[in-house]
Amino acid sequence: MPNHAYIAGSGIVTSIGHTVAENLASLKAGLAGIGLPELLLTQHRLPVGEIKLSNDDLGRRTGADTRLPRTALLSIMAAQEAWQPLADKAAGLRIAFISANTVGGMDLTESFYAAFRKDKQAGDLEAVRHHECGAITELTVQALGLSCWSTTISTACSSSANSIMMGAKLIENDRYDIVIAGGADSLSRFTLNGFNSLMILDKELCRPFDEHRRGLNLGEGAAYLVLAGEKAMQQLGVQPRAIVSGYANANDAHHQTASSPEGKGNQLAMKQAIAQAGIAPDQVSYINLHGTGTENNDASEGAAVQAVFDQVPPASSTKAFTGHTLGAAGAVEAVFSLLSLQEQICLPHLRMTTPISSLRWQPVTALQSLLVKHVLSNSFGFGGNCSSLVLSAV
Repeated sequence: MPNHAYIAGSGIVTSIGHTVAENLASLKAGLAGIGLPELLLTQHRLPVGEIKLSNDDLGRRTGADTRLPRTALLSIMAAQEAWQPLADKAAGLRIAFISANTVGGMDLTESFYAAFRKDKQAGDLEAVRHHECGAITELTVQALGLSCWSTTISTACSSSANSIMMGAKLIENDRYDIVIAGGADSLSRFTLNGFNSLMILDKELCRPFDEHRRGLNLGEGAAYLVLAGEKAMQQLGVQPRAIVSGYANANDAHHQTASSPEGKGNQLAMKQAIAQAGIAPDQVSYINLHGTGTENNDASEGAAVQAVFDQVPPASSTKAFTGHTLGAAGAVEAVFSLLSLQEQICLPHLRMTTPISSLRWQPVTALQSLLVKHVLSNSFGFGGNCSSLVLSAV
């Protein structure tokens, strides 16, 4: 029998809270964190899920160098919350760190490029040394004081779901005793401009799964889970919060940025994750939808959910709270799924007034108490990279 990937700890920072407890309070109160940017220097007046902490604020909270990329600072903050309560008890255990992001140090590169365009001698190349995505992982490992194997995953919106999937596999196959897995992404002009050019950003607050949805709101954030095998759990002396019982990644290879209309990859990911968890679809208690608010995503995911479930369980998208945090989204929503299990609640779905007419089901729009045993969390990325996780009560 394989080792189980137990969840021993978690950490998160989003626009609705700087800790797990703050995020939970906002979710329960229905308080979204989306508005016009205050820290991001952009000419676009588009709503975003911005974390109202400057890089100096993040440096003070984490003890990290404020000159690091913002993605690294957010990553360090969430990883510290997840790992620090357990770090002193982990001596002698085999530890790995898997992180995900899509933007890397783009914020610093943007500043460098502006100066470089004006004067080829003015740009400081030191500012772009942490440009690539892997640098964010390395900086976070260093900040945690770890000397361990680490790797970086960048598969668009499914990135940090895939990092949790990989971490669970490593635990189950006894390659490591502990894997800290998750991801981070910060807002940048490059990302905002890119999504705006695709014409999939809503100029107002996003409305996932609404018949009249007009696009997504971008956000920033970071989240990590500490996954541990049975031996490590005994040494850490903590009660497991849940187990990563199932996971799957599939690709419908339909389009560079769009899912297939019937959600072929979505269906495969959900079906295989549920099967690996050893449960039937009707045993899923709650679905944390990918639910971006774009015309294509919600129609495709909605059709796929309808194909997988005879009776769709309570479901909601939490991106109306945080915005779409891209490489961090899978981990952010895994932490939210964990909270659903711990609190025995279905998280509310904001701002949906008219259900999608082609679907026979609709998301749950109010916070509900619920018997939650298994949560399915969906993360579907560009290029058809589709991932689903199942988190289960122990």
